[in-house]
Amino acid sequence: MAKTVSSADVIIVGAGASGLMCAIHTGRKGLKVLVLEKNKKPGMKILVSGGGRCNFTNLWADPREHYLSENPHFCFAAMSRYSPWDFVDMVDKHQIGYHEKTLGQQFCNDSSKQILAMLLDECAQTGVTIELNAEVTDIQPDDKGFSVRTQNQTFEAKKVVLASGGLSLPKIASALAFQTANKLDLSVVAPRAALVPLTWNTSDKALFEPLSGISLDVVASCLGVSFREGMLFTHRGLSGPAILQISSYWREGESVSINLLPDVDAESWLRETREQKPQSMVSSQLKTLLPNRLVEQMDGHWFEDIQIGNLSNTKLTHLAKQLNSWKFKPGGSEGYRTAEVTIGGIDTAELSSKTMECKRYPNLYVIGEAVDVTGWLGGYNFQWAWASAYSCALAL
Repeated sequence: MAKTVSSADVIIVGAGASGLMCAIHTGRKGLKVLVLEKNKKPGMKILVSGGGRCNFTNLWADPREHYLSENPHFCFAAMSRYSPWDFVDMVDKHQIGYHEKTLGQQFCNDSSKQILAMLLDECAQTGVTIELNAEVTDIQPDDKGFSVRTQNQTFEAKKVVLASGGLSLPKIASALAFQTANKLDLSVVAPRAALVPLTWNTSDKALFEPLSGISLDVVASCLGVSFREGMLFTHRGLSGPAILQISSYWREGESVSINLLPDVDAESWLRETREQKPQSMVSSQLKTLLPNRLVEQMDGHWFEDIQIGNLSNTKLTHLAKQLNSWKFKPGGSEGYRTAEVTIGGIDTAELSSKTMECKRYPNLYVIGEAVDVTGWLGGYNFQWAWASAYSCALAL
């Protein structure tokens, strides 16, 4: 039978980015904080983020532009309380070297281990207790506050913070937030994988699979949203920042429009080339703008490799459309296995935007990826984790 231990003012479930940040600021208030983590190490997603260098925030993070939610205004309050510069100040205090890669993205010069070590050091300074290999199986309100059950123990606390994350990277993730919401009848916005590679449909696979390894700068668009960044062909489909970004907006059955020549009006360029170099081959001219392997693979599919002077207006227009607005219809996505985040989560209508407290269950709080707030690729999700955790801690 599980042993009951009454050992904390606040129990935080999850030692990831939001859980550790909340623990730090709660501990600074003099409260006794216990963090329960299912994995054998804390901060597993922190360690693998940013290619091992942790894209820990984005200086451009704007709640009006860079976040998706059924209630796009929900994140405003927390984001206004804790800015990217607040986190940078902590990084500076710990003398961690970092740099801006692009578009406001801040990365460690050396390793994501430094960010995790910083958070754990701050936790230690405030007397926070972190218990590893402690997978929470149930959270229930009771007359003392809440009982939090693991396989071996049942903990009692007046206040509980659910910081267990979403469903992405299932080997280290937890479905606890969704399980708890179901048991407590909290509304949930249906989750799906986001910031994730998109896969070939059956008919495209044979044609495009040989292009694996090719990368180029593109504009990817879907449902009125566009991103200009890098795209990578893989054996399974398309990846790279532009595709990961647009995947958050893509829906099953929709196409993604990809501009392979974002700086070129393909139709005007083809017409000028046809006039100026009529004897040159279509493929040789395309290779001046696109990777050779891509042009060679599309020969016979997007164009007939003839002298460009013999290219009819109809065929020229068709090729131009393929170059400036290739309609890629994904077969699906790679799913939670490789997704960086989960879109959806506990409905923001259930929570206070100022404190992250459940409206129907006082003293139960939800922060980070477990909430229906999802940022763009590039440090935005870490900033939401820090900000939502900080706002929650202020209220504890």
